[in-house]
Amino acid sequence: MLAASSRSRAAWTRALLLPLLLAGPGGCLSRQELFPFGPAHGDLELEDGDDLVSPALELSGALRFYDRSDIGSVYVTTNGIIATNEPPAKESHPGLFPPTFGAVAPFLADLDTTDGLGKVYYREDFSPSVTQRAAECVQRGFPEISFQPSTVVVVTWESVAPYQGPSRDPDQEGKRNTFQAVLASSDSSSYAIFLYPEDGLQFHTTFSKKENNLVPAVVAFSQGSVGYLWKSNGAYNIFANDRESIENLAKSSNSGQQGVWVFEIGSPATTSGVVPADVILGTEDGAEYDDEDEDYVLVTTHPGLEDVSTTPFPYKALRRGGADTYSVPSVLSPHWAATEKPLGPPTERARSFQLAVETFHQQHPQVLDVDEVEETGVVFSYNTDSRQTCASNRHQCSVHAECRDYATGFCCSCVAGYMGNGRQCVAEGSPQRVNGKVKGRIFVGNSQVPIVFENTDLHSYVVMNHGRSYTAISTIPETLGYSLLPLAPVGGIIGWMFAVEQDGFKNGFSITGGEFTRQAEVTFVEHPGKLIIKQRFSGIDEHGHLTIDTELEGRVPQIPFGSSVHIEPYTELYHYSSSVITSSSTREYTVTEPERDGAAPSRIYTYQWRQTITFQECVHDASRRALPGTQQLSVDSVFVLYAQEERILRYALSNSIGPVREGSPDALQNPCYIGTHGCDTNAACRPGSRTQFTCECSIGFRGDGRTCYEVEKTRCQLEREHILGAARAADPQRPIPLGLFVPECDEHGHYAPTQCHGSTGYCWCVDRDGREVEGTRTRSGMTPPCLSTVAPPIHQGPAVPTAVIPLPPGTHLLFAQTGKIERLPLEGNTMRKTEAKALLHVPAKVIIGLAFDCVDRVVYWTDISEPSIGRASLHGGEPTIIVRQDLGSPEGIALDHLGRNIFWTDSNLDRIEVARLDGTQRRVLFETDLVNPRGIVTDSVRGNLYWTDWNRDNPKIETSYMDGTNRRILVQDDLGLPNGLTFDAFSSQLCWVDAGTKRAECLNPIQPSRRRVLEGLHYPFAVTSFGKNLYYTDWKMNSVVALDLVISKETDAFHPHKQTRLYGITTALSQCPQGHNYCSVNNGGCTHLCLATPGSRTCRCPDNTLGVDCIERK
Repeated sequence: MLAASSRSRAAWTRALLLPLLLAGPGGCLSRQELFPFGPAHGDLELEDGDDLVSPALELSGALRFYDRSDIGSVYVTTNGIIATNEPPAKESHPGLFPPTFGAVAPFLADLDTTDGLGKVYYREDFSPSVTQRAAECVQRGFPEISFQPSTVVVVTWESVAPYQGPSRDPDQEGKRNTFQAVLASSDSSSYAIFLYPEDGLQFHTTFSKKENNLVPAVVAFSQGSVGYLWKSNGAYNIFANDRESIENLAKSSNSGQQGVWVFEIGSPATTSGVVPADVILGTEDGAEYDDEDEDYVLVTTHPGLEDVSTTPFPYKALRRGGADTYSVPSVLSPHWAATEKPLGPPTERARSFQLAVETFHQQHPQVLDVDEVEETGVVFSYNTDSRQTCASNRHQCSVHAECRDYATGFCCSCVAGYMGNGRQCVAEGSPQRVNGKVKGRIFVGNSQVPIVFENTDLHSYVVMNHGRSYTAISTIPETLGYSLLPLAPVGGIIGWMFAVEQDGFKNGFSITGGEFTRQAEVTFVEHPGKLIIKQRFSGIDEHGHLTIDTELEGRVPQIPFGSSVHIEPYTELYHYSSSVITSSSTREYTVTEPERDGAAPSRIYTYQWRQTITFQECVHDASRRALPGTQQLSVDSVFVLYAQEERILRYALSNSIGPVREGSPDALQNPCYIGTHGCDTNAACRPGSRTQFTCECSIGFRGDGRTCYEVEKTRCQLEREHILGAARAADPQRPIPLGLFVPECDEHGHYAPTQCHGSTGYCWCVDRDGREVEGTRTRSGMTPPCLSTVAPPIHQGPAVPTAVIPLPPGTHLLFAQTGKIERLPLEGNTMRKTEAKALLHVPAKVIIGLAFDCVDRVVYWTDISEPSIGRASLHGGEPTIIVRQDLGSPEGIALDHLGRNIFWTDSNLDRIEVARLDGTQRRVLFETDLVNPRGIVTDSVRGNLYWTDWNRDNPKIETSYMDGTNRRILVQDDLGLPNGLTFDAFSSQLCWVDAGTKRAECLNPIQPSRRRVLEGLHYPFAVTSFGKNLYYTDWKMNSVVALDLVISKETDAFHPHKQTRLYGITTALSQCPQGHNYCSVNNGGCTHLCLATPGSRTCRCPDNTLGVDCIERK
């Protein structure tokens, strides 16, 4: 009922606010009201053309921008940008935002002034008339600020045309845009003023050379790349990037004057984000509207920002009007891409700035929140967003977790070696620290005066492999300290979080990730009153410590000074339901008073205890193992002490979590459970059968488990610390900005091959040094198929033999996992999954592509870790490396079994090469018009070559003859991330799997009419064919999937025992397909490379051939 009421009231609010939002004065900004411009006013003129950049405009005074105060020159571009440093040539035309250079963008679009299609003027101006007018504009937008500029930069784009692209749009013919940007600076601050006159914006989209279609313009600011040792995206703010918002630029305002928009861009208030003005159109001096009953907030979620409706604590977005007023949102949408703060009340300077109802856009789903009950923190809301996916929410997972999409949303889960809920993960077995604050208002005994304390420190240290927690609360007054001794549960919650887990049971951190609220009630038997304990755990901070806030309120019995308290071991039952945990128990404690007259009186007391823990769990993964409805926490070795001189209260407990049991069963005698294992404090104890166990060093440590030493931090880990440390140093009181890009490291500390910016949803591939791989950046909703170039470390233990285990007769699937190749026998088209075995172990390698030589029964592979190309005979023996020089990232590999050549793609060097089977006589076939080549296959009989290129700007499937001639695009339309490719020699079908469109498709190259075999694949990587089936490896399912081409249906899936990413797959045929080509006999009469073509062959020489013994001919 409440939710329904909330929704109807929210809808009423929208209807109420809409006319206010659209209201405004009738006077539009005319072109005559722009700042004066043109040669007569001293303007310089940008050369006519497309994608041009002016020479540096040297400034007499420094421009301030974000946290910089030393910008001495700017550059003006055709495409609606004022750059604070020179744009690189490769970014001369608009691409994905943000750029690597600093940018002020009043209308970022692909604009054109070729052949006199408009002009771009720019100058620095000191005249009193111009500086005074700039001051008035700023004053109107920021009435509380006193600002007098000493210098003004005026840039005018007059009657500029849209870039039309290859096919001109008749709707844009003759349309021209005029707009202006003014940068005004004083000694202490800088402001930007954007002016859009009436009829000045006649088009709102332009043709993108990168996207190959029409895209909306963007109004935005970007700090550009930051960092000295490591470059990463700095702060940036996108204020409009959809058609509706762009259309409103001339119709509305944030400064009270239609068509004029003002932004504070450089001052102490803008170190992490531009501050927009927020004077409402149609109101005088920013007058606000009173509402005595409710506070309504229109909020827009952005890519990378968690849905506001899930936040467990209420907030208000009030303006200066006070607790009973709210301001009507402005019409322009600010996309707080990089400086989004946790939602809360805005400060005096960093104001809330929100989107009008009419500009809500499907890409930016509306959330309308109504604060119903402030005291309980309940926020009723509804969300018109579609399913949340990993593409735009990966940042919500721990760097030590993987993100997976499900039918209704996404979930995070910690990777092997880590524990937690996926949002927060810590290394198994590693000691943990918990820091926080305690405040209280407690009556002791029958006293009518409470003891009040605030800002008291709480510190806890946990030896995880013993499940033992040590908690200290400092500066507790003597009048209270002894009376709090029985309350071991104050620190006991930390023991529950890191209790030793028995098989199949989960401690508190595994369930909640240290993000939960707890409310407990303690009732002392035979004593009036009770004590309420409220605790809020906020996860892991930037120092790797858990954070906790505790509040104590109520009455406790008085315990005499100098007494000691003893608590016997106890058990407590925890009951689990959706997002709620409850427990209750009765506990006894013994108070022994100081010795008097040779005797120390003692007495047993009792209290009743009940608690409720609430947390957020991921409900989207239906396959996740459900928690047992009831778990038993066993607590022993309880130690409590009040150190009077130090005024420190100490609690220590040992904890384990498991099934409900009576007595002490044999299972509890395992050394891992009772703490007698002797493992290092930085190691996890792994229980075996009965009393057997092993010690395993935690992630980040090496050793035999009995002794572990810390491993030196990697470059990725150091970069993370550098960025997070700098953000914390800038403002220790403010949470880390959600939009700050922090690189992700894998479980071994190396750069994760896929990096994503949470606030934009963009993802891209990086090399082993963290550098972005060109052409891999994808938009929100699509994750590029990046490959890790760093092999995982080899764990200490018995050496794994590297020799090939001979392949039994028959047809087999061969597929690659990091460090090994496995075989999966086929019986007909059925996978004999129980007979799957490792074929070859190649530790410390990342094998990507596979190819099979059916003549000699040899498997070939590409390795991107060294990089190299290797091979091994399936008859047995050791593997050999055949190519190791002049390789970047060899990925796909194919084999012509008739011509005895191998072909491979290299996505780092952007080329395709050919060589003999032993790796000699190498020749580059293609090294142009390739960006991310991957899959490659041959049609040996016909002499054709096929390959995929998942270039994000222009994905395609190409073909040529094997000699490199007759190159052409075979498929270009409706592709996303074409990964795997296979050619079936028996049916002459070319099939591929696409991780972007989630499809499997086929065609006959001679009659190229495409057939969609199946849609809705998860994340296919590589594919092979045999008989009526395709078999592909899937990254999300970590499996080999069989797809029946006849009925267009997945019929089976094989999940290897080792659940890691699968790469290449090929079919090891029991015999070769029939057929021949012109290179089959006597190498086609060639002295060196014989490369088949349809009906012929070409003799080619290897590259860099010395001497005259090689003859090329057709």
